[in-house]
Amino acid sequence: MTMATITSKGQITIPATVRQALNVDTGDRVEFIQLEPGQYLFVAANRSVTELKGMFGKAKRVVSLDEMNQAIASRGSSAR
Repeated sequence: MTMATITSKGQITIPATVRQALNVDTGDRVEFIQLEPGQYLFVAANRSVTELKGMFGKAKRVVSLDEMNQAIASRGSSAR
């Protein structure tokens, strides 16, 4: 079992064996996912954006960059 100690500032050092297994390094992000009260899953959040391809299925329609920019501009101005 691998253990770590919490500092007075609430920080921990992730043991080298865990960092290597998760393939994380300085600056990478990790997530704590609550499974149930008192139990969390610790996972690397350093996925490549290319891994998201196909996650949401095929697009219902193709949108041009101009259409995207117009939608952003119109909704962005209304949010202010």
